[in-house]
Amino acid sequence: MTDDNYTGVTTGTIATACSLAALEAIVDTPDIVCVKVETPKKTLDIIIDDCRKLSSFKGQASAHKNPYNDPDVTVNLEIYATVELFDRADEESNVIITGGEGVGKVTKPGLQIPVGEYAINPVPRRMIVKNLQDRIPDDKVAKVTISIPEGLEIARKTMNPKLGIMGGISVLGTTGIARSMSSEAYKNSIVTQIDVALASDVGDLVFVPGNIGEKLALQNLDITKEQIVQTGNYVGFMFEEAEKRGITHFTFFGHMGKLIKVAGGIFNTKHAVADGRREIMVTHAALCGADKKDLQRLFDSKTTDDMMDILNEIGLSVEVSNSIADAIHERCLQRFDLDLNVILVDMEGNYLNNNWK
Repeated sequence: MTDDNYTGVTTGTIATACSLAALEAIVDTPDIVCVKVETPKKTLDIIIDDCRKLSSFKGQASAHKNPYNDPDVTVNLEIYATVELFDRADEESNVIITGGEGVGKVTKPGLQIPVGEYAINPVPRRMIVKNLQDRIPDDKVAKVTISIPEGLEIARKTMNPKLGIMGGISVLGTTGIARSMSSEAYKNSIVTQIDVALASDVGDLVFVPGNIGEKLALQNLDITKEQIVQTGNYVGFMFEEAEKRGITHFTFFGHMGKLIKVAGGIFNTKHAVADGRREIMVTHAALCGADKKDLQRLFDSKTTDDMMDILNEIGLSVEVSNSIADAIHERCLQRFDLDLNVILVDMEGNYLNNNWK
């Protein structure tokens, strides 16, 4: 592969490659070491780890996702496909796709796959059908079972349990090609939280930056996990998607160190993108009457927790926190049609502002 943009392949591509190899083991060559997989973008050569003909109508193959420059929990994961040929009856398609060990099942509405089905997404399903259908004998139908033995363990490191995908991971991919640190792929994964909540008629949503925010929200608020939506660093993107779906009011809950950035109009809270925490804090402290010496101390502080200690010391912590919460509310009203209930907390979950409902 010489394409500079190519960095890896999706689980859907590996599942397709294994399915193709398992079929070829039955109808043609039992010892496949490499197959050509047609993806929506290009044809890829995929190395097969193991391929064997189990009987005259059954074959199995496995392959793994090679490492590439991305913190992908599915890297090095072994994926299996078992293909069985049956006499064709009245099936609309000559390919039937199902899941096995380690492939999750959908238990909540709002995803691309219906409730009760295995979480093998539409593009991987289409890839399997497209790559296999012309190689299947005319009087036969192929049943393809995708299995991922380590899938259940890996799923705990993903958003699958939160989305109601239980028992394993999803087989994903929209192009067949995985690119390093793809922000689009990440955005696509986190926005499904909103779709699942809406499809399940979950109301009173609480948006939090991440796992810490979720833990503290569950600790402090009378809510369930189903009501929580994690934004990651993409606060602006998630708020925009919420607005598109007709959501106009929710609670924005989290640690001051993350949420304060939004008060300055920073809607991507990744540190490398923008910071401004001390500048925002100093501005609001000045508006609330802090003197120059204390403003300098705030400006010289390294963390928002240190800044809050100073504000507690001079008796301005609640007033400044309320000012920042109001600014977050105002910034969001300016950019989106959203009326937010803003709750700021410290790392222990203590409330910092008191102007929330």
